[in-house]
Amino acid sequence: MRALDFTRRATEPELLDLGVSEAETLENLADLGFVNRRLGSRRDLLRAVRPFLDGRGGRLLDVGSGSGDLPGFLRGSLRGELLAVAADLKPLHVRQAPPGVAAVAADVRALPFAPGSFDVVTANLFLHHFDGPEVAAVLRALYALARRALIVHDLRRARAPYLFGRAFFPLLFRSRVSVADGLLSIRRAFTPAELAAAFADAGIPRVRIRRAFPYRLLAVAAKEG
Repeated sequence: MRALDFTRRATEPELLDLGVSEAETLENLADLGFVNRRLGSRRDLLRAVRPFLDGRGGRLLDVGSGSGDLPGFLRGSLRGELLAVAADLKPLHVRQAPPGVAAVAADVRALPFAPGSFDVVTANLFLHHFDGPEVAAVLRALYALARRALIVHDLRRARAPYLFGRAFFPLLFRSRVSVADGLLSIRRAFTPAELAAAFADAGIPRVRIRRAFPYRLLAVAAKEG
């Protein structure tokens, strides 16, 4: 196999975006739940969200939410009354949402919410599905929905996680979709500089981007007040 180029983002669509069977979709959701539980997504998001919601309550929107397991986890982990909403393009995904999580099937490009409808908006392992100027457009739209903060958690593109994935994804995941899309997601992921540039293109003035384990990026765009 020819050497892959990690200096720029891949642009091929993932299998899940092209459409797969219901059985494969459900297997993929189970694998994503495993990733969220075991590979840092829940821990990192909770730490990022806590200053804005813990003890204060409010409204949280998670976009590209899949089965809604992450907003369900956040709702159960934060003090105070929290309305948690999971939004995803695929109705089959949101039908898997846990009790207590409101589920909405909608395209991120046309979410049925007014500006400032939520205290915090989160996007976990979602932004890398978009290319070119659409990345900034998605960030701009999500930032407008948030009163306190937009929090983006995604992959960091590098050779090391790709090599790890080639060796271990077939052992860790049930679905061939998860294996193929997991490897492609790493190649579609961002560098810190690329993610910062996307926020700048979106006109979002205050964003902190840091590296998170393992090979993740966590961006917090807080609003004043």
